[in-house]
Amino acid sequence: MEATASLINSGLPNVVFHQLDVRDNASVNSLAEFVRTQFGRLDILVNNAAANGVIADVEGLKALKIDTETWLSGMAAYLVGGVIQQTYEKAEECLDTNYYGCKRVTESLVPLLNLSISGARIVNVSSLRGELKRISSEWIRNELGNIDTLTEEKLDELLQRFLQDFKQCAIEANGWSIMLPAYSISKATINAYTRILAQKYQKMCINCVHPGYVNTDLNWNTGPMTLEEGAKGPVMLALLPNGGPSGFYFDQTEMSEF
Repeated sequence: MEATASLINSGLPNVVFHQLDVRDNASVNSLAEFVRTQFGRLDILVNNAAANGVIADVEGLKALKIDTETWLSGMAAYLVGGVIQQTYEKAEECLDTNYYGCKRVTESLVPLLNLSISGARIVNVSSLRGELKRISSEWIRNELGNIDTLTEEKLDELLQRFLQDFKQCAIEANGWSIMLPAYSISKATINAYTRILAQKYQKMCINCVHPGYVNTDLNWNTGPMTLEEGAKGPVMLALLPNGGPSGFYFDQTEMSEF
């Protein structure tokens, strides 16, 4: 409510708030019903809810003074072992929030998005951590990168395999990303899911975007970019003109490689 009041005070009088827990079907359905009864349709959906999948000693993390380039390269994975704890429960929470939560919300709102007069826009906020080049396993890269064989069922199977490897402490051995592994694979599957959606709903513009290394609670406020800078990519994709690109991955405001 404070955030809503702040936006209204900044000159956006029509902002309204509705509670949403993307892990709770009842909450997701409540939001969809609210949008249906209040507005009758939906034009833009930005999926931005995320969990990082770890437990961090924030003060210990800050004391390491890891620079931006080390974070972005993924080399920080070799430095944070003493201050970041990875548990199976947190990995499950991450996948259920970042990937399955996005699916729950999108599937619930698609009927309203289909009613958009101008053709709806869906923006899935992703991360460079999900880029295929950051996954060492060629098999995983091929599974996620082949648009001709991508299905939601295949993504389910891949995530179950990841959780099995996580439980058996075989993440690095089997080629998954070692830098925030649950978060990384959740974003890689979000990117793949975006491509599946774009093929399924060709009248919409559906894309995913890495907003940049933004200073947020999710990354323990280690990012150098402001929230306003991070919003540029998602806003650009939310306001694409008719006939704009669909089924693509953007690094901030530039189209990039999955």
